[in-house]
Amino acid sequence: MTKNPFRYFKTSPEIIQLAVMMYVRFPLSLRNVEDLLHERGIDICHESVRLWVDRFGPIFAGKIRTKRASYMRQHTQWQWHLDEGFVKINGVQHYLWRAVDHEGEVLESYVTKTRDKQAALAFLKKAMKRYGAPRLVITDRLRSYGAAMKEIGNEDRQEVGRHLNNRAENSHLPFRRRERAMSRFRRMSNLQKFVSTHASFHNHFNLNRHINHRSTFKSMRNAALSEWRQLLAGEEPLIRSMLETGSH
Repeated sequence: MTKNPFRYFKTSPEIIQLAVMMYVRFPLSLRNVEDLLHERGIDICHESVRLWVDRFGPIFAGKIRTKRASYMRQHTQWQWHLDEGFVKINGVQHYLWRAVDHEGEVLESYVTKTRDKQAALAFLKKAMKRYGAPRLVITDRLRSYGAAMKEIGNEDRQEVGRHLNNRAENSHLPFRRRERAMSRFRRMSNLQKFVSTHASFHNHFNLNRHINHRSTFKSMRNAALSEWRQLLAGEEPLIRSMLETGSH
């Protein structure tokens, strides 16, 4: 049997899950999360939130990603949008590659120091290994994409256009808001871990509020929260009453 990841923590798994969700999903600082939990009667330190996010964030994100990847592999991936953004780490410019499907869901995030053919090739192989090969890949005019696509034999599936890749450009906006709240990053490894976690959380809770009817949105939101709470199933007996009453 898999070992319980919460076995050395005195705080209940539900509170840990709530703190991780609040920090990653919303543009809050560690101290903001501490204050919000304090209002609910949960007395923790902001450094505890930092530890929980670093340790359990990838675990929760991995469960979401595994379920979605298995579902998407059963359906044809007919269109991807690829784009790279600029991120500074200690004053040094890095590149955040992002693959987005036709519905705007972030498939893969990958951080590199360069944006040459080797970086684009590694990014494409990582995304295709998890989700399979798409029928159409829309990119900007960066030549690294064409060279990488030619390397893997998919150059006939690439499409380049000035405004065709707006979906990938818009996918950077939630991360940019989160980046400002975190006052940027200090290490490349931390950036890679966080963007992967943030992308999975964003996919799970992104319900397209602006295009759905209110009743549809509320139904989808309840379903997303219910599915999120089920991530703890099998780890430890759930203690929902602690969150409802605010006890700790």
